[in-house]
Amino acid sequence: MTYLVNSPKEFATDSLKGMVLANGRYLQAVHGGVVRSTSSPDGEVSVVVGGGSGHYPAFAGWVGPGLAHGSVCGNIFASPSASQVRSVVEQADNGGGTLLLFGNYAGDVLHFGAAAKSLNDDGIDTRIVLISDDIASNTPDKHDDRRGIAGDIMVVKVAGAAAAAGLDLDNVERVARKANSSTRTLGVAFTGCTLPGSAEPLFAVPQGHYALGLGIHGEPGITTHPMTSAKEIGDLLVDRLLAEEPKRNEAGYRGRVAVLVNGLGATKYEELFVLFGSIAETLEENGFTLVNPVVGEQVTSLDMAGASLTLMFLDDELEEYWLAPADSPAFKLGAIKQGAARRVVIETKSKELPVGSPESAAQAAKAVSFVELLATVSAEKEDELGNLDSIAGDGDHGQGMSLGSAAAARVARELVAHKVGMHTLFAEAGAAWAEGAGGTSGAAWGAAVTAMGQALSDERAATDEEIGRASVSAVRAFSNVGTAVPGDKTMIDATHPFAEELEARLDRGDDLASAWCAAAAVAMEAAEATAKMIARKGRARTHGAASIGTPDPGATSFSMLMTAVGEALLSDPSADHQTR
Repeated sequence: MTYLVNSPKEFATDSLKGMVLANGRYLQAVHGGVVRSTSSPDGEVSVVVGGGSGHYPAFAGWVGPGLAHGSVCGNIFASPSASQVRSVVEQADNGGGTLLLFGNYAGDVLHFGAAAKSLNDDGIDTRIVLISDDIASNTPDKHDDRRGIAGDIMVVKVAGAAAAAGLDLDNVERVARKANSSTRTLGVAFTGCTLPGSAEPLFAVPQGHYALGLGIHGEPGITTHPMTSAKEIGDLLVDRLLAEEPKRNEAGYRGRVAVLVNGLGATKYEELFVLFGSIAETLEENGFTLVNPVVGEQVTSLDMAGASLTLMFLDDELEEYWLAPADSPAFKLGAIKQGAARRVVIETKSKELPVGSPESAAQAAKAVSFVELLATVSAEKEDELGNLDSIAGDGDHGQGMSLGSAAAARVARELVAHKVGMHTLFAEAGAAWAEGAGGTSGAAWGAAVTAMGQALSDERAATDEEIGRASVSAVRAFSNVGTAVPGDKTMIDATHPFAEELEARLDRGDDLASAWCAAAAVAMEAAEATAKMIARKGRARTHGAASIGTPDPGATSFSMLMTAVGEALLSDPSADHQTR
């Protein structure tokens, strides 16, 4: 477990602050993460990496000459928000365009993708390469749809070296894609990891066994095996990875491999060296040449005990960039000249908020209590939702809901003092939710709350029916984030029937409170029914039937919050609860 904690919810922020203070020669803090504290040549492509925290040294530990120019840092195991990505890209920009590198996870894809679209719309050339090295998470023919784990460092190293060599954005992107296509990883876990402030790990490995095919966000392994020697574990990892070795003497590949034995956080270097020794012996016996092998922690998972093996099958171009000098807090190779000290000057401008009409402002002041209710219920249910999510996911759903709703409520309270109307209240609260939570659910809830605001006005108060119709639009916005459909075992299995029932009740003339409660009951029933489903989306999908018997946490949290709102509407003494 994590012992040195001030506030569990501030752990990622506190850790990053200390890291920057300890590494001022490399890093400076900006909104959303860090960028280099030294200058880069004008026109150089900027490589920006990122993802959730809890994986040190990934990702901020790789910022420095020859590697990344910036890192976007989300909450523990949660993707950063689109606004944080944009902030880091803008501060890392050298005028040559930006390549975004991150692991293939739904939340990261959503937020980095939204940021890239926004940047490209504004004329800042921004490309994306997903890292997808984990062979346990999909079949060989779907390599691009696998998740990214320890192979991140190899792709980042090659891309950063290509940028430092002066390649343009097209070619840095090309080299990064080649590196990802040539990289394979498989890992084993001996224990689960424990989120800061929690007393229990997200999953447990049976005594005397190890889990094969671990995830780095607290997901359990795909299969469990009796514990054996380091040699036998090493041989298993090598055999599985070599099943995807490209043909030798084709496309420049001649049996030369970059090798990483990566520690997951609680497995110490002596053990990693034992494992590496066995792996190196096996590879050399099979005619491989090991090129600059790396042994140590590069992509951790908090305090998880375990290790992974990564191989990158090298051609001459990849080998050149793998061996190029680099200097960062956590990865150093050869000698490299530091640029001059560079300090980012961040201009902060207070945002001008429109004042709503007296009627809309008064309604917004009342609506704040409902935003606060979402935050209260999310905080009360945080542990329960986290436990649900730990069955086949990463265990952070409760924390994400609590952080996002709390951020929305905090902003909503501040907005009341500015006398904003309903449109501005929900638009700003939605943006705050997305940034405060990150992750897939943060993006979804942020989009939904924002859509609520888009359907309402600052000029006049809304009728109950208009609020109901706006709520239907808001809930349908959940389906616009990602590609999940009903039956995939996601929150959509609850949001879709809620919206359908609420709209049907409003169409037949039910009052808002009655219609809402009926829709919430349908959503709760639908959420409970997800316990019988096999997950087809999200991090749980890699574990097949492991989540059967457990309802989806996103669907559960949605139905819980909608139920609480319905009860509050019924208890509102100013509301008319009669059917029209």
